[in-house]
Amino acid sequence: MPFPASPDTDAPSPAPAPGTTGAGPSPAPSSLDFTAIDFETANRFIGSPCAVGLVRVRGGVVVEERSAYMRPPRTRASFDPGNVRIHGITERTVADHPVFDELWPRIEDWILADDADELVVAHNAAFDMGVIRAACAETGTRHAPLAYACSLALARRGYDLPSYALPRAAEAAGVPLERHHDALEDARACAGIVVDLVRRSGAGTVGALLAGCGLSVRRLAPRLP
Repeated sequence: MPFPASPDTDAPSPAPAPGTTGAGPSPAPSSLDFTAIDFETANRFIGSPCAVGLVRVRGGVVVEERSAYMRPPRTRASFDPGNVRIHGITERTVADHPVFDELWPRIEDWILADDADELVVAHNAAFDMGVIRAACAETGTRHAPLAYACSLALARRGYDLPSYALPRAAEAAGVPLERHHDALEDARACAGIVVDLVRRSGAGTVGALLAGCGLSVRRLAPRLP
């Protein structure tokens, strides 16, 4: 079974990445490739994913999107009221969806389908990489090594804002964010922030942008079952 498509992936041609049209002095670089990811979690345990959003950027434009609900690992399946208030996802929402360890291999295959060294970007990447690490450990599920970067760290160096939370950074990038804590919406915003920062800096790639900010690509070590 293929990884579920988001409702917005039926367009016949690639859609511009958020932040790549309208404002800004120049188009996004043709070498700008990465995948943005966002997880929502069911409870205080970081390895309790209940939703994921993914946005694939090639040449500075969005070429594909995916999103899915999932049941958290069976041992961590409760939904805390505080988390539900944030994202609106309940046990009932995910009841008919695959459990994390059934869905993760398809998510990973999709991320790495074009490039085994695909760069993954998230806003506060330590959280999203922590979700993968903890959920895989909890379920005994393997994951491949992942190269990743943090749009929050980049935003702190590229913008002058009172807060670098996703809504503020997205606004600075000219990216619409109507439903914060919707996993796909948040992944789109993350993608748009990175595209905007690369374009502003003239860096050309996320790696070059990181280097210019005194940062580097980080690595999520693989986990073997």
